Amino acid sequence: MSDRSRKGSDPAPRRKLIAFDAESWHALQLLGRDRAKSLQELAEEAFADLLKKHDRPVTLRQALRESVRKQPANDGPPRRKKR
Repeated sequence: MSDRSRKGSDPAPRRKLIAFDAESWHALQLLGRDRAKSLQELAEEAFADLLKKHDRPVTLRQALRESVRKQPANDGPPRRKKR
């Protein structure tokens, strides 16, 4: 899949050089072969999982949805506890 064909992708993808130790590189190559994925696809999945773990939105739609939820005006009335 090319960068331009991704839905919602930025027209100019950002690039970053990342160094891996030999063991990690070998493990990533094996994982990519086992799952029939490129290193790019593995990295995208890993970064998406990392952002999700830390409650950070990946897309603009997710960011807008989360910003609406955090507004007190969007909360319902407080519920009374039954005794």
